[in-house]
Amino acid sequence: MGKRLRTVVTAALALAAVVLGVPATASAAAPTRVGYDVSYPQCGSSLPSARAFAIVGVNGGLSTRANPCLATQLAWAWRSNGSVPSQPKAQLYLNTANPGEVRDQVSTWPTTGSTPYGACDGGNSMACSWEYGWERASNSILSFFTPAARAARVDGRPASYVWWLDVETTNTWQSGSTEALARNRATLEGMTGYVIARGGRVGLYSTGQQWAQIVGNVPPGSNLAGRANWLAGSTSLADASSDCSNPALVPGGRVTLTQYVVGGLDRNNACG
Repeated sequence: MGKRLRTVVTAALALAAVVLGVPATASAAAPTRVGYDVSYPQCGSSLPSARAFAIVGVNGGLSTRANPCLATQLAWAWRSNGSVPSQPKAQLYLNTANPGEVRDQVSTWPTTGSTPYGACDGGNSMACSWEYGWERASNSILSFFTPAARAARVDGRPASYVWWLDVETTNTWQSGSTEALARNRATLEGMTGYVIARGGRVGLYSTGQQWAQIVGNVPPGSNLAGRANWLAGSTSLADASSDCSNPALVPGGRVTLTQYVVGGLDRNNACG
């Protein structure tokens, strides 16, 4: 572009900015590439107006509870600018757990079900752990997400979303042996199986330390292998960008998102 033409264009942009009541620098600013994730703790809070994408928690801290602000937050997520092509502007995450060791204290532990690990009979088994995950994902999608999407008047098809499984030590998990970790893995496989059956894409959210404590090693034949990873634990954008090169949680996986916290609000950096 010639110097004279650049001068004319610049002047025109400046004039347009004045007419519209915005600074000339703001009129030319690129849309933000920052993403945010929110859930029930942000109910009633003012959410960022500028965001590239947003990830909304379906549950209210436990897989058996709904986020009471899900509809409002879904509508907000769908108004993201979508400036990061690799990240859908509206995504979701599900709380996860495996209370098999205290199954006598919960009413949602399954007593029947046909699974890749055989039949569930109500015991603390791989089969019932898998069935528990399948049922928790089913309940979260059918009972929590679907009516909220309808109320928000946004896309209610599970196949239109990435569903992140939130794996954290703050929830109830089995522990103490490699068999216990395998049962935890089976729960996540059951959740993954249900989401895939509904056409959705599944990703895994955790830190390397929490994943090792809850799940441990994942065999290549598991349906968790090869999943996109969203890593937590950073405190700045610089750290989050660096964490994109961290090892994946599962074999064949790839770190596609990293989370960092600023001012008490979770922000997310798209890797690559």
